[in-house]
Amino acid sequence: MPALITWWKLDLAELAPDAHHDAVLAIGSDLLQRWTEPHRRYHSTRHLVEVFWALEDLEEGGEVTAREGALGRLAGWFHDAVYDPSAAAGSNEQESADLAVRDLRALGLGTHDVATVRDLVLASTTHALPTKGLAAAFHDADLWILSADAARYADYTAQVREEYAAVPDAAFRSGRAAVLRPFLDREAVYATATGRDRWEDAARANLAHELDALTGR
Repeated sequence: MPALITWWKLDLAELAPDAHHDAVLAIGSDLLQRWTEPHRRYHSTRHLVEVFWALEDLEEGGEVTAREGALGRLAGWFHDAVYDPSAAAGSNEQESADLAVRDLRALGLGTHDVATVRDLVLASTTHALPTKGLAAAFHDADLWILSADAARYADYTAQVREEYAAVPDAAFRSGRAAVLRPFLDREAVYATATGRDRWEDAARANLAHELDALTGR
């Protein structure tokens, strides 16, 4: 997807202006190849684009600056760069964070920015509710899908099931319900004021509907 690579190059031009063009293109191409692996259904370039769109909405809402938005997109590229549905809990995120550190250091991104991207990627392991800033915005962008319209949400749930096709149905339903229920139980699904204003009600409705289907209520 040429548009994604263009986005990648523009963000690196801002955040690591001295990075060599060939290195920027090589790492971007590697990431794009990862995001188009054949076993991916939900964790694909469509999810990546949706994260980027959500970050734009949050930037327009004043939750992050333009520079923070660019950093958030870098975290978006790396947060599911390693994705194996059969991997042990947390290992995909850890390997993705390690990849981010290696590649972004090679591109000459500043030490603080590298650490920020690493921390955002690792935070996607638990989706704990952050309190402010880029961490809150990235959390909300990654979870935008929970607020999608009915057709997109149905696609999303079907895609997740496809990624876990090897898991027996009863085990999948139980595990999926255990992942979703905490989002409904906590005070808010989203961390930012913009996310709560624009997406909270739809996300809670989608989550409740899916949980009812999973538990047979």
